[in-house]
Amino acid sequence: MATCVLARRAALVAFGVWAVAGLSACNTAPTPAVQSTASGFRIGSIAVNTAPLVAQSGNPTAGWAQQALPGQLARSFAPVMSPGDPSGATLNVRIDAIYLGEGGAGDPDQMRGSATLSGGGGPTRTTRVRAIAVYIFSPVDQALPEQALQGRVQALSQSFAYSLAKKLRL
Repeated sequence: MATCVLARRAALVAFGVWAVAGLSACNTAPTPAVQSTASGFRIGSIAVNTAPLVAQSGNPTAGWAQQALPGQLARSFAPVMSPGDPSGATLNVRIDAIYLGEGGAGDPDQMRGSATLSGGGGPTRTTRVRAIAVYIFSPVDQALPEQALQGRVQALSQSFAYSLAKKLRL
């Protein structure tokens, strides 16, 4: 009986090792060179314009968007980024409006703007982007309202960058 249990355990372990080895080959990430050639464009620089937002929402909100958005865009477009490359395209992003809702799915935060990808040997592409982030109220927000608002703008910036990358088929 002990031999049967030992053989069954050995078979289960062998099957598990075989399954893990087989599945690990399925989840390999392509190298950055493969990712960049698949999308067909390279981004050499990113410029963010929040001037329309200053008139709409005021300087603190526009400043937070100006701080957060370039980093979020760089993360979202990391596979095709080549900073300083003179042959790379320029991504110009303009933020037109930010709306900070009351919270929950019924009144989410929103960011609207547009992006233009120009240069880099390809055609100029312009697209409008609207990003949404759902804000869930926290009791800490009453004690630190400015930090809470800044966090909401950062979440919107992340959503905007992701939506833009998705629209440009990255």
